[in-house]
Amino acid sequence: MRILLVEDDDSLAQAVAAVLSKQNYVVDIAADGEAGWELVTVCNYDLILLDVILPKLDGISLCRQLRQEGYQMPILLLTAKDSKTDKVMGLDAGADDYVVKPFDFQELSARIRALGRRGNSSLPPVLEWGSLRLNPGSCEVTYADKALHITAKEFSILELFLRNNQRTFSRSAIVDHLWAADVDPPEDDTIKSHIKSLRQKLKAAGAPYDFIKTVYGLGYRLKPNPKKQKSQVSKKESIPTQQEIFAAAFAKAREDFQAKLGSRIAVLEQASKALKEGGMLDSRLQQNAEQEAHKLAGSLGSFGFARPSLLAEKIETILQSKTPINQVQSQHLCELLKELQQELLEQTPNHSTWDEQALNEQQQNALLIVSNDRQLVEGLVKEAATQGMHVDIAINVADARIAIESSSPDVVLLDLYCADGVKNSLNLLAELSNRTPPIPVLVFTDRNNFTDRVEVVRAGGRSFLYKSMPPKQMLELASRILQPIVASKVKVMIVDDDVQLLTVIRNLLEPQGIKLTTLEDPRRFWETLTEYSPDLLVLDLRMPHVNGIELCQTVRNDPYWSKLPVVFLTAYVKPDTVDRIFAAGADDCICKPIEGAKLITRIFKRLERIQLISKISETSH
Repeated sequence: MRILLVEDDDSLAQAVAAVLSKQNYVVDIAADGEAGWELVTVCNYDLILLDVILPKLDGISLCRQLRQEGYQMPILLLTAKDSKTDKVMGLDAGADDYVVKPFDFQELSARIRALGRRGNSSLPPVLEWGSLRLNPGSCEVTYADKALHITAKEFSILELFLRNNQRTFSRSAIVDHLWAADVDPPEDDTIKSHIKSLRQKLKAAGAPYDFIKTVYGLGYRLKPNPKKQKSQVSKKESIPTQQEIFAAAFAKAREDFQAKLGSRIAVLEQASKALKEGGMLDSRLQQNAEQEAHKLAGSLGSFGFARPSLLAEKIETILQSKTPINQVQSQHLCELLKELQQELLEQTPNHSTWDEQALNEQQQNALLIVSNDRQLVEGLVKEAATQGMHVDIAINVADARIAIESSSPDVVLLDLYCADGVKNSLNLLAELSNRTPPIPVLVFTDRNNFTDRVEVVRAGGRSFLYKSMPPKQMLELASRILQPIVASKVKVMIVDDDVQLLTVIRNLLEPQGIKLTTLEDPRRFWETLTEYSPDLLVLDLRMPHVNGIELCQTVRNDPYWSKLPVVFLTAYVKPDTVDRIFAAGADDCICKPIEGAKLITRIFKRLERIQLISKISETSH
């Protein structure tokens, strides 16, 4: 089943998508009503999860627009707490059902299954075709009572055929139904591989090889009128129940949600601090804080933080004030925020993913701006206030040195042509680069001079920016420098037939927090790659059966995996060998014997590059 989730709370949206994906749903996410409408017009969805309060086009208006245009897919509304008017208006607009935020993830899953059955009432909860049984609720598949161990994508293909057992699906139709919109569509050979794998697993369980028939020139369909075979008595194999799958997915989503709490609550901290210091809130900051409080009120409750959810709702009520927030309200907001923080700290005894330090992370990021360009500085200061950054300003190098000694900034934005001239600016840059630890410096200028660029590199500058860049983009680049790789979220896959070397590498990388899977037999490469979905691939050059260059070329030839970073390990460092490695599409090459420090440095540098490219891509979109 393909689902469209229209939700502007990114943390909650990603959590819902993660939980549903583990239940073999394909989920696309839209962050506003207009984006949701655009996706509906180009993709076929079996169900829409629709938040009511959305930017650009609200959920009720979108629901009404969809029904007016004749769309018949079930629509499930996600409504705010006690918003009876929204419920009535939503149902009148054409919604089929609703859940109230904060919602229970299991209830949401059950309502989705119920609407899926309602959308095709002729189908029973358990889908059968001859001796084949597929249970969407438990994600179990059996043939003649023998369990089939199939991948998530194979499950989705089989479910698609069973729900439409009289229909022939072309490869492009299968892609349209089962691949998310933000994923590059697979090649025809990928679909053929999934079908071939399904046939082999069905045949191993006793089904005819043509259980899934090829209709030449058209696509695939189930073999008509399969004969019921006698059940084969087999030992029940241990496969995860749907409850276990759900519990694992929910636990992971909750962990990811907690990891992001610090930066979200920091926006509320910034609003509270601004009220205490100035007595009034900038309209943009107030709007941002109100939105965060609203999202937290819903998502905290959904993840089991009932009391914090109620406190976030009270904070939202204060921030919704149409008149300037007075001293009494400001004090009340501050008290509620402190109570919210304390509640969360008490309910998360293991603070490894979210603690007081993370909670105040944005406030601890201190920025020093060295420039006498008043207009530029004002724009940066205003933008920094919305991002929770503390800002100091110096109009010349002498003032900058005083500010550095007194406030120890985390990052410096340096105008190359400030009041003291280029030479003094470069001297300051070199001083900061040579400190222990160094203070990162981003240099900005209104001149596109190659000589200046080279001098900035020699002095240790981290970035070369233009004054014409929007302040928001400058500060995003500054923040990016302060965000190290989160190793616990990094997944590395290593393929090498040397078992002893794999053990050495595991002992080097796992203490760094990197998640690791290793593979000795390259013949199982593709299955392991698609199941593990790594962020970085490390390949040995020479292995039996399939060598590393062939594996790299296989990865580069697949549209989905073509951008996966690949690092080679090799004892063969002849120039022609290295040329072949990079010609195959490798990103880096590390010589054996492995030096621990070198391996860790090279992998982290590659991951930092991936993170940078990913964030630049997000910014550009």
